[in-house]
Amino acid sequence: MRYFKSYINSFMPNIVTEKKNRTVLYHLIAILVVSIWGATLVNTKVVIQGGMRPDEVFLSRYIIAYLAMWTLSYKRLWSANIKDELLMVACGVLGGSLYFIPENFAVQVGSVNDISFILCTSPLFTMFLAILFCKEKLTKPLAIGSIIALIGVSFIIFGGNNECATASNRVLGDALALLSTACFGAYCLLLRPLGLKYGAAFITRKMFFYGALTSIPLFIITPWHYPVENFLTDLPVTFNLLFLGLVASFFCFGAWSFVTEKVGAVKIANYNYFSPICTVIISAIFLGEKMTIEAAIGSVLILIGVFFANKK
Repeated sequence: MRYFKSYINSFMPNIVTEKKNRTVLYHLIAILVVSIWGATLVNTKVVIQGGMRPDEVFLSRYIIAYLAMWTLSYKRLWSANIKDELLMVACGVLGGSLYFIPENFAVQVGSVNDISFILCTSPLFTMFLAILFCKEKLTKPLAIGSIIALIGVSFIIFGGNNECATASNRVLGDALALLSTACFGAYCLLLRPLGLKYGAAFITRKMFFYGALTSIPLFIITPWHYPVENFLTDLPVTFNLLFLGLVASFFCFGAWSFVTEKVGAVKIANYNYFSPICTVIISAIFLGEKMTIEAAIGSVLILIGVFFANKK
């Protein structure tokens, strides 16, 4: 028996080391995902500068993501009941068309740096909506953190990047980013009951579908104008669209769900604060955007406020 225990114990260091290596790998995947998400605003800006309208960028991205997600979730078509199906529609609107289309228009007229830090406040909207509709309590850290973040947003809106946009366009872009952030906060709240009944792949596929579907009325008002044949000739636009659809939407969602399951939602969520920092670096390289002192102060205040608000 003693020799058996010694034999088993000889394997323990290897098991512990392997577990640590896997944990490190999960965190590296999380960093990779938020880095990619940080780049998406720059990708969107490049596609828009290539001649596509913001709504065309969204619809193209979601069609690509939906077709890719169909390969993972294709057996089930409908939710269990009408109520859940309507919640799926709401997810498609709040987490899709009403989130990305205003965000894309914001990218068109504003600074991607300013927008990225405003989008970082989405957890605050989720928490406040939970207080209003789910009877959760307002905690002291949430109240203080929200005030700090709000001051930070004010710094960005009134003292952001004036080189990449006029003052009026920049304020409009920041306002659209706030609208997107509020919609995404509501979307995250709707995911709670759906996540208890359905798989992540099914919910995401439905969200992609209804997001794309609810954007179609826009094209009745303003028809599609980007030449379809340009997808074969304008490689920068095509590459960035494929990146947005396949990598940023399809791959990143699956990877994020995987590491969240392995490490935990609370620990992984902290990596979201890294995303706007990536945006600043990438936009400086590819778009030549610079941050004003006011925007830098506001960005730091937003990060501090959101982090403080999430403290227990």
